[in-house]
Amino acid sequence: MKFFLKKSLWISFALALILLLPARLASAQDEGPVGPVYIVQEGDTLWEIAQRFGVSIEDLSRENGIADPSQLAAGAQLVIPGLEGVQGVLVTESVPFGENLRSLSRRYRIPVETLIRLNHLVSPAELYSGANLIVPRSDSQVQAGKRIALSAGQSLLELAVIEGSNPWTVTESNGLLGTSVVIPGDVLRLPQNGAPDGPGALPTAITAVELTPNPLSQGETGVIRLETNGQLSASGSLSGRELHFFADENGDYVALQGVHALAEPGLYPLILQGTLSDGTLFGYSQMVPVLSGDFNYFKLIVPPETIDPANTKPEDKLWNSLPVDASLEKMWDGVFQSPVSQPSPCGFTSFFGERRSYNDSPYNYFHTGLDFCYNYNNALNEIYAPAPGRVVFAGPLTVRGNATMIDHGWGVFTGYMHQDEILVEVGDKVETGQVIGIVGETGRASGPHLHLEVWVGGVQVDPMDWLERAFP
Repeated sequence: MKFFLKKSLWISFALALILLLPARLASAQDEGPVGPVYIVQEGDTLWEIAQRFGVSIEDLSRENGIADPSQLAAGAQLVIPGLEGVQGVLVTESVPFGENLRSLSRRYRIPVETLIRLNHLVSPAELYSGANLIVPRSDSQVQAGKRIALSAGQSLLELAVIEGSNPWTVTESNGLLGTSVVIPGDVLRLPQNGAPDGPGALPTAITAVELTPNPLSQGETGVIRLETNGQLSASGSLSGRELHFFADENGDYVALQGVHALAEPGLYPLILQGTLSDGTLFGYSQMVPVLSGDFNYFKLIVPPETIDPANTKPEDKLWNSLPVDASLEKMWDGVFQSPVSQPSPCGFTSFFGERRSYNDSPYNYFHTGLDFCYNYNNALNEIYAPAPGRVVFAGPLTVRGNATMIDHGWGVFTGYMHQDEILVEVGDKVETGQVIGIVGETGRASGPHLHLEVWVGGVQVDPMDWLERAFP
């Protein structure tokens, strides 16, 4: 009898478990979607979402039970098929300047393989500055923060103790295979909530790196700034043009480089390299985008001798050889002043970057500066130095007429063309507002005007930028 009661109790208990089990499974399934989800944003279409994640519209619709794609609502959660093993909400981040695939993996605490899979990466060039990067996020996810790096002869155990952590936590959070595989200088991140403390692909001595503007456009002046916690030597290049870094009053290292007005829109390499104060070498490269400047097109008729290669080639060679040295002394401060007393009653006659056809030639010329119109009825015909500098050229030329060039330091030069009279000589030191010439129409000019050029890093850039904003 006792045996029968015990057996009945066990049977009842088993039946209860069987009855409860489906309910529990259903409850677990109701907790949330399996796999990563994307939250629909205002203006999204199902086609755009499918393209972003590299899935078909059919698979996306079937996975989420969507019968009518036009009824997609902002705020809805879509499960993205084909991403098994990835959990969280998929968000789009902008790739910061100063990161690479490995550093982004450590920044977001996501395996490299997952980043490649989510973003369908086939080349490191795809992680250009400002590119969109899809990463999974969750409320419980610990973000990577402070950067650390082994010194020569230091162990990961020693570094972890100094930082109040342990080597196994550091190993796991940085996707390392073991504590012994870390090499000196390799930049790691400690797991901690808060914003990352600097560029993950650059040494910890470089506390911030900045490219302004980003993206760049044809004819713009790019400013590359390295903020550091000590002295270093730095060099590099932008689209093959050498960068010259100079220390400013804050101890930051700054390089200025112009983007050629005829540079093809696309991605260009920005390379940084140098030596830290302890002798450690560093190097970094990332692609940066250059956009179109959207310049206007004009046809002009000019005297044939002013476009004759026999005249233009030697003159261009001379003129282009002048603004190449980056002198150590920065002589300007703040916005450049206007080189004329006012924009003149007739304003500007031509703007920088305009594509030009001379005498029905192809549009393979561009306007290299900014033209200030002059009316002979206006008595104010003087040309003023827009900033302090040193005269490096003053003389007559066939195309540019009576011309002057001034070096302002750090690779920044200004040029003045078509003058009626030059009032300075090579070697003169000029100050802001000093009269350096008289407006004229010498050389290739159809009327009296001042053609102002600004050169940065051996490239002509838009003078208007320098007349409207302060550069470091």
